[in-house]
Amino acid sequence: MRVRGGERGKSCATHASNNNCEWNAIVADIRNCRVRELEEKRINKEMANIRSKFKDRRLNGYQKKKYVCKLLYMHMLGWEIDFGHTEALSLIASTKYSEKQIGYLAVTLLLHEHHELIRLVVNSAKKDLQDLNEINNCLALHAIANIAGREMAESLALDVHRLLISPTSKSFVKKKAALTLLRLYRKYPDVMPVADWAERIVGLLDEYDLGVTLSAASLVLALARNHPNEYQGCYAKAVNRLKRILVDCDYSIDYVYYKVPIPWLQIKLLRLLQYYPPPDDPQLKLDLSQLLAMILSQAQERPPSNIQHSNAQKAVLFEAIHLAIHLDSNSTVCQHATGLLGKFIASRETNVRYLGLETMAHLAASVDSLGPIRDHLDTVVALLRDRDVSVRRRALGLMYAMCDADNCKVIVAELLRRLPTAAAVALEEGEENAMRDEMVLKVAILTEKFARDLEWYVDTVLQLIAMAGDQIGPQVWYRVIQIVTNHERLQAYAAKMALHHVRAPHANETILKVAGYLLGEFGHLIANERNASPMDQFAAIHSKFVVVTSSPGTRALLLTTYLKFANLFPEIKGHILAVFDTYRRSLDPELQQRACEYMAIATMGSDAMLLQTVCEEMPPFTQERVADDMLLRMTEKPDEDKRVQPPTGPAAAARTTRCEGGGGAASCLICPTQQEALAAIPLAPNYALGLYPFTYLSQAVLYQNASIQIAATTRFGKGDGRGVVALVLRNLTQHAIRCVRICVRSPSPGLVVRLLNPRLWDDDANNDRTIAPRGEISCTIDAEIVSVYDGDLPSLWVLGVVMMEEGEEGPASQSNNNNTPLELHLKVPVFLTKFLGPIAPSMDGPSFFRRWNQLGSGPPHEAQAIFRYPTASLPALKDDDLARILRGFGLGLLEHVDPNPNNFVGAGVIDLGKHGGKFGVLVRLEPNLEYNMFRLTVRTPNERISRNLQIYLERSLSSTFLVN
Repeated sequence: MRVRGGERGKSCATHASNNNCEWNAIVADIRNCRVRELEEKRINKEMANIRSKFKDRRLNGYQKKKYVCKLLYMHMLGWEIDFGHTEALSLIASTKYSEKQIGYLAVTLLLHEHHELIRLVVNSAKKDLQDLNEINNCLALHAIANIAGREMAESLALDVHRLLISPTSKSFVKKKAALTLLRLYRKYPDVMPVADWAERIVGLLDEYDLGVTLSAASLVLALARNHPNEYQGCYAKAVNRLKRILVDCDYSIDYVYYKVPIPWLQIKLLRLLQYYPPPDDPQLKLDLSQLLAMILSQAQERPPSNIQHSNAQKAVLFEAIHLAIHLDSNSTVCQHATGLLGKFIASRETNVRYLGLETMAHLAASVDSLGPIRDHLDTVVALLRDRDVSVRRRALGLMYAMCDADNCKVIVAELLRRLPTAAAVALEEGEENAMRDEMVLKVAILTEKFARDLEWYVDTVLQLIAMAGDQIGPQVWYRVIQIVTNHERLQAYAAKMALHHVRAPHANETILKVAGYLLGEFGHLIANERNASPMDQFAAIHSKFVVVTSSPGTRALLLTTYLKFANLFPEIKGHILAVFDTYRRSLDPELQQRACEYMAIATMGSDAMLLQTVCEEMPPFTQERVADDMLLRMTEKPDEDKRVQPPTGPAAAARTTRCEGGGGAASCLICPTQQEALAAIPLAPNYALGLYPFTYLSQAVLYQNASIQIAATTRFGKGDGRGVVALVLRNLTQHAIRCVRICVRSPSPGLVVRLLNPRLWDDDANNDRTIAPRGEISCTIDAEIVSVYDGDLPSLWVLGVVMMEEGEEGPASQSNNNNTPLELHLKVPVFLTKFLGPIAPSMDGPSFFRRWNQLGSGPPHEAQAIFRYPTASLPALKDDDLARILRGFGLGLLEHVDPNPNNFVGAGVIDLGKHGGKFGVLVRLEPNLEYNMFRLTVRTPNERISRNLQIYLERSLSSTFLVN
């Protein structure tokens, strides 16, 4: 029977009406349920109905879509859906847009990247990515960005990249492809050959469509951060794009946000430029200077008309100022920016004040002259009383950054004056004294860093300890002890001031510990002064012994002080023995043992010399230069942006003038038990695979296993014997890594290494430094040559716990519970080659061989090796490979010097700074590529350096450590 067109239309309309009624009934029923039990009953009824429908194999696509939609509605209400996944997957393969859309939506909501059915999505998604229909491309991209796991990323990344760079792809497809690729890279950076894609991806910055350019800028920003060399071509394109926007006004009116042309793209490009050093091209320098000056002038000439205009304009302006500081902190642009920042920190808007303070602190840490910034000191001081705690913290950070030897006393005095107020405000706002803690730490750093008068240093730090003893970490008062002990003329004054502070009615426990140590060591120097007799000293300390002290450690320290009193002052020995007798029955085993032993020593009449020997004055601390650094490291942030550079100007360096106490803050102490525990951890398997490429590379993956990846970037100065190794620790698991601890130690006394993020190492049993799943943290290791360095590499320990879910097995299943310990012992790549620089290219053949013959053949100046290149396991070497490796070591290759044109001749200088000295290096490599044989000869004035360089070069040329 034939159905007429009108009747068919009526039938479809009736069908749609019935579906709407059915939907309305379900929604109404659920909304009318007043208690959870009724809603659960209605949901279960509907789920049972859908289950029965899915058993019918005759369901068409429309019916599957309808029932899957109901499941999605129930899922969004919070009910668990454990069926219907297969039907959702079948909808993805449909040729109808509405069914495919619901299928992808269901897969995105109901599945996750580790779901067992996720593999079935790969083929359908791959087919839709290769489809000529842009809508299907977009649906697949949405799903990949949301649920892609490692397997899906490996299978589909190339297809996503193809869509991104294809000239036939629509603009909206390219935008989604760029953001999808960005999502995949952030989750699985190792599955994509991003270095090979650099040229095509960077080219997208020239796209006419600004939406595509914006998405591509986000992608390039992430890639350039970790692969700066491969993506350095983006620099000129970013400058050119900014010029087109700001100078040529090459943009659509659709991308103007409150009179500011595409501010999001401007911000990303300005930030991208900060990942690279200032350009050498004079035209690029000129263009950048003009662009930055234009942004600053527009900010003054076009006052914002509303809050949205103000936000967009200032967002671009602050990023431009950061770039200007990065390029040249002493430029005219930065001088102009100082005046603008002065206005911003006085603004009525809290956000503007905050950003102004943050940017001015960045400028103060980089600029040579602090004069223009110091003009705003009164404004910054006033902001310490701001209502917003974040503004107060930024004001404190700016005062810290603008401090130097000239204004140190003024700033420290002001901070001490504000210290009680900071505590009161913190108490009112429930901040748990966080602001006070930060202020205490910064006062301690500034006092030591810029003190020219040691007596002022002692006065200030003791006053700080007396005012905020509860917030004083052991590092601060340890440092006071160290400086006083090492300066004899300061000892009597420090003992006198410590006695003064401990007599205060509300003396805290920390000042009591300082006074106990100083009086025990140097109390005899003031024993003849008024109100400082031995009995006065003992009475002042013992009056606080029970009242103030809360920890057994403090009482144990004071018992040692009493023993020294007994040795120095026989007239009060009876009072001290009474105290020892009391604590011989203490319940605390440490106090009991000390009291018993001290009592025995003090009353041992047959051997009076024993007491004097035990109580000898402590020797001076070793002047190992570990920098102001333990205190400074406490202020380091583990996740600092890579684009922020440390201060490099000469005046910035001069502002770190130290007090005559020298040496800086005490080093991070590790107890012998911890040292033994660390030493017991063996070197990680295959640790050398990632280590030795750093002999000629500056950036690579140092180590990787199933749980963690550790990437490293090395930066070493030529001539100062110093450098840093920046580490990025990436969690490769789906579980958090908690209790993360990092420690470094140098086996050689000639090399000092320091971890600049001490929050990653402490003795707190409740340590909870966490790397989130697929997250990362960063830290920096500072290395400095202090004497002739023999090349032994420092050790690096990374400890933590992988928090496994119940019933899962971790990458290392040796643990007895669901938490998998992470214990890695690696080596820090501080190779001698990092201090090797090329010699002047003017050296000719006669000069080279004259010096070569002066050093002579054979030991001690020559190290030679003959070895074979393993062609079975590695690709064939070419001349370009050999030249790249030799230059990577820091050698300058001399052409037309060796009579045999196939040989390589290199010369360089290892400069270990003023402590290590300079050593000339001559290298001759004689390859026989036909037989894959090499003869390598290294000659230097130092036998150990010759041997080390020969080993490193041979290892790089003859083993599987070669990195292409």
